[in-house]
Amino acid sequence: MSKLSLFTFCFPMMILFASCTSNVKSSHVWLTSESGDKCSEVKPVVFRPGTADNAIVVDVNDRRQIIDGFGGSLTESSAFVLACLPKDQRQAILEELYGENGANFSASRTQIGASDFSVEGKYSLAEKEDDVAMESFSLDRDKEGFSKAKYPQVLDENYDLYHLMLDVWNIKQAQEDKTYRIMANTWTAPAWMKENKKYYERENGFHRGGALLPQYYQAYADYLAKYVEAWKAEGVNIWAVTPVNEPMGNDGGWESMDFAPEVEAEFIGKYLGPTFEKRGLGDVAIYGFDQNIFEMEPYTRAIYGREDAKRYTTGMAVHWYGSTLDCFPETLDRVHEANPDKTIFHSEGCIDNLGCDPWEGVTEPIGFKESGWFNNDAFWWDTIATDWAYSTQWAGDTHPKYVAVHRYARYIINGLNHWLTGFIDWNIVLDSIGGPNHVNNFAAAPVMVDYANDIIYFTPYYYVLKQFSRSMRPGDVVLAVNNQPAINNQIYLCAVEKQDGSYAINILNTGKEVTFPLQIGDYVAHINVPANAVETIIVRL
Repeated sequence: MSKLSLFTFCFPMMILFASCTSNVKSSHVWLTSESGDKCSEVKPVVFRPGTADNAIVVDVNDRRQIIDGFGGSLTESSAFVLACLPKDQRQAILEELYGENGANFSASRTQIGASDFSVEGKYSLAEKEDDVAMESFSLDRDKEGFSKAKYPQVLDENYDLYHLMLDVWNIKQAQEDKTYRIMANTWTAPAWMKENKKYYERENGFHRGGALLPQYYQAYADYLAKYVEAWKAEGVNIWAVTPVNEPMGNDGGWESMDFAPEVEAEFIGKYLGPTFEKRGLGDVAIYGFDQNIFEMEPYTRAIYGREDAKRYTTGMAVHWYGSTLDCFPETLDRVHEANPDKTIFHSEGCIDNLGCDPWEGVTEPIGFKESGWFNNDAFWWDTIATDWAYSTQWAGDTHPKYVAVHRYARYIINGLNHWLTGFIDWNIVLDSIGGPNHVNNFAAAPVMVDYANDIIYFTPYYYVLKQFSRSMRPGDVVLAVNNQPAINNQIYLCAVEKQDGSYAINILNTGKEVTFPLQIGDYVAHINVPANAVETIIVRL
């Protein structure tokens, strides 16, 4: 696979329906498979009036949550990789990811200050100590570019996170996409606001991010507001923020900040919400938590348990790192049932520990330095991947080796069936080893680049995200799926009603080729899904 010139594009999102009679409905079908299909147009599925025994049933009358969108994250590391490419290749990648004839991603996430996926890290956008008025706040750090003298692989010294944000925004504006959404998150407040005065520490027995000092709660709320206002002045709208990424910490491995549930609730209710309201930013959504699903409930109880915090909070942002197999549907269901007026949005997930050395507590080597994941589709379709907790004694059977493509498709499908409103992947583009990352916390991305050999590789899971993004748009409504039969351990299926009245069904088959009946309203079809594949069906009944 290959250079940018060898991209395989989906057909434009214009659906043509044909029928032999007025009662027979044909569909539009895309397929991504281990056998080589990559969002390929394949033979239509025919729906006919009737029913079938043991059918999987899409209940068109059980309308659930509204889709917010699908996409990837705009990080400094992604900007660096794009700065190492000629402008035409860079633009072609962004058009494929965000353009109307590509994946047409409808959501992005970005960093406020440094994250692990910063080239050098340890910075904020307000570095002047005790500047509680935020007079020193500036986006200039994101406009610095990358010096060719320091990084010889860089082709465009002026390209950076700031210009990446503008490029994507301009692509969406050119297609008049009013649904595009950007979520912005800090990994930490400026170090001077924290009790340890550090961005993170993993030394001298300390493994922590450090907590925000109470005297700086208002300054930190103003910091987040200033970010939204700074981008608004550039013509770019920020859709949502969270108080901090991963408030429970990351063992002090990179930029982080500890935010206990009660503290986050107080911060939202007394500081962040009122600050946004006073500054005319009341339309910016505030999401709580922003970490692994299975640990969410102490935060929902604390935040939704305070009247002021609940009023200002749109929902919870979640990550998938608690398991390589499970989206914790029981937790998602409990949180939704207790707070049906609030949403749950997936803000980060990736194939992590790609080529990383084992961390403390791992009982056997992890990572795949010799396995050849780059430019090798077989890796992404085989049970080879591991994550940060693989083989730890405490992890049990929740973190086994897994198939990377399956993890994405299964998590998104199951998550939508249990109230997620969307999914944002981590970095949109990384280099061939899953970086740059200033703490060597390498990960996969939909697009991976080998500068030395001029190879731009679209990983197989990218085409799955492309199918999901193209078929499930912001404003579409998730429908209940009932009566999933014994093949449920092999087949995973979700469905939405689109705003034009058609239906989109996404199916993952984790095993051998299978055929099964699918019922939608008064129509039924016999669906055939090839082995190890993701199939998308769009039909108007």
